Amino acid sequence: MEKVRKFYRKYKHGIPLVLYGILYMTWFCYLERTVTKHYRVIHMAIDDHIPFCEVFIIPYYLWFLYVSAVVLYLFFRNKPGYRRACVFLFTGMTVFLLVSTLWPNGHHLRPYTMPRDNLFTRMVAVLWRTDTPTNLWPSIHVYNSIGAHVALCRCPLGKRRWLRNSSLALCISIILSTMFLKQHSMFDVLTGLGLASAMYVLVYRQDLIANMRGALRSRGNSRPQAQG
Repeated sequence: MEKVRKFYRKYKHGIPLVLYGILYMTWFCYLERTVTKHYRVIHMAIDDHIPFCEVFIIPYYLWFLYVSAVVLYLFFRNKPGYRRACVFLFTGMTVFLLVSTLWPNGHHLRPYTMPRDNLFTRMVAVLWRTDTPTNLWPSIHVYNSIGAHVALCRCPLGKRRWLRNSSLALCISIILSTMFLKQHSMFDVLTGLGLASAMYVLVYRQDLIANMRGALRSRGNSRPQAQG
């Protein structure tokens, strides 16, 4: 029993991550099943000038490993960074779910037939069979990539220049992949960038977590003490 208590005390900060993961996947899967028609079509003129490039399926899939690796590293090695990353990621993902629920949206950017037949186009075809062209903005691929990069740069690992530069290159390639694979409109990317910028200011520049803790401590200290 003592080992269980020690394990809980050591890793209890992972409970919100697990609970939110269950909530997010349940909500997202519901949207994917129900938002199939009667949605607002997202389109910008520049979308028609962005070519389909199947090789970008590589950084698109690397997104799953990239974000997960950053969060897990922070979970085990940097609790303050982990908490800030979770606040950043959870907030943006919740905004995405609310937008998709209240304003169902989708696009018509995907080609009707693959322009080529190769390993990468087959990988894209697998992606398209499991991921509908709906529930798009703000782009979570864009938003979470920025969140992962910022979190990495602000932890001890970010002091390594080669790792910081590699993270930035991967982050940019993932953002580009959303458009070159016709997964997202430029509008989705811009809204993802805008939301990430706003959350960066709140979470990292204004230190939202520290301010909230300070406010709670002040409220607790201001309570009248019981008279003896």
